[in-house]
Amino acid sequence: MRESPYPLEQLLGMQFYGSDIPGIGGRLRASAEDFIVEEVPCSVGTEGPFLICRLTKKDWDQQRALKEVAKRLGISYKRIGFGGTKDKHAITSQLISLQGITPEEIGQVNIRDISIEPVGKSSSPLTLGSHSANRFTIIIREAHADPDIIKAVTEVCRTGIPNYFGIQRFGVIRPVSHTTGAYILKGDYEGAVCHYIGAAFPGEPEKVREARTSFLEHRDPVRSIREFPLPLNYERSMLHHIATHPGDYRGALRILPPKLLSMLVSAYQSHLFNRALSQRIAEGGNLTGPLPGDRLLFASGKEDRVSEQTVSNARIQIMRGRCRIGIRMPGCRSEALSCADNRTMEVLLSEDGIKSGDFCAASDLVQARFDGASRPISLSTEVIAGDCGDHVTLSFSLEPGQYATNICREYMKADPLMMV
Repeated sequence: MRESPYPLEQLLGMQFYGSDIPGIGGRLRASAEDFIVEEVPCSVGTEGPFLICRLTKKDWDQQRALKEVAKRLGISYKRIGFGGTKDKHAITSQLISLQGITPEEIGQVNIRDISIEPVGKSSSPLTLGSHSANRFTIIIREAHADPDIIKAVTEVCRTGIPNYFGIQRFGVIRPVSHTTGAYILKGDYEGAVCHYIGAAFPGEPEKVREARTSFLEHRDPVRSIREFPLPLNYERSMLHHIATHPGDYRGALRILPPKLLSMLVSAYQSHLFNRALSQRIAEGGNLTGPLPGDRLLFASGKEDRVSEQTVSNARIQIMRGRCRIGIRMPGCRSEALSCADNRTMEVLLSEDGIKSGDFCAASDLVQARFDGASRPISLSTEVIAGDCGDHVTLSFSLEPGQYATNICREYMKADPLMMV
């Protein structure tokens, strides 16, 4: 497998591509119309207190869009349920659930580049992962389209590519989610706050970089409140807290919305997964060939361990699509099934100065559980690829939790900043 030459992907544990095939380059998201996502729902009922609506948005951050919908309806943002987080610079369509809202009230909502259509009712709200798939239509612009390369990569995507957590999981321009999460897990709340506020990255505006660097130099929150641009609401709120409550860095972290605070720790778990997957590939393991000690994930949720005696049977089961090789991300919940990935994670945690019990301690601060979870190491899908000269169109579907940019990076093999 070809190794990525890009420092950002290396930093995020995305060390390899699924093939040695050259890329076609290009750019994603030249316009929102170039990245279309349609959520494929599970069945929608006709009865219950929750109104199910299809929300279609263009160039809207999802959290901001839902808060605007809640504002127009005069309800709490917490009363809106959804199955998955969708891209900002795109046209996206997904289901949301609204408690105690009528279709007539929905009809009164008028927001630019957002449409809401009632489609049914439910006895329970939508939760993360409550949809069956996401369907994508993506255009890669400015590509050096080569039919042979496109055909070869399409076949690789059909058989399996690394199922990495994508760049957007960690922060595209400023990937600090997982590193801030590591500080939190180590109980270094001052480090977490100062890193979240002060870590500067090249893709940010110059004034923002200067404000962040200045804060790390003088650590004066009052001075930094004057220096930080107004749009940086979270950073400014944290600065206000430590200015009025000196030394209360734990309290400053609690200023962040609970979902964002939880995401920081879970992003660290995602980073561990990417690193463990890249380590497996670097050591010669592939994505579909089981080895003794591997973890098998079945569609039913059952997990099993491959032994010397069951390698051949495991290979057959994987070929028939009944299970996939997985890696378990560590968490607070103890792991009864001992597999090779447990030992890999122990080494990675030790390198970072973190213990498995730290996930339990973080739960108290974040008010969320970090039990750990298993994730398949391979992603495969049938891609319909169309070569139109200077651009390529890709159409495919993915399971919840899989990243379309993993498919795109296999074709492009370009600087990751060309994909955001």
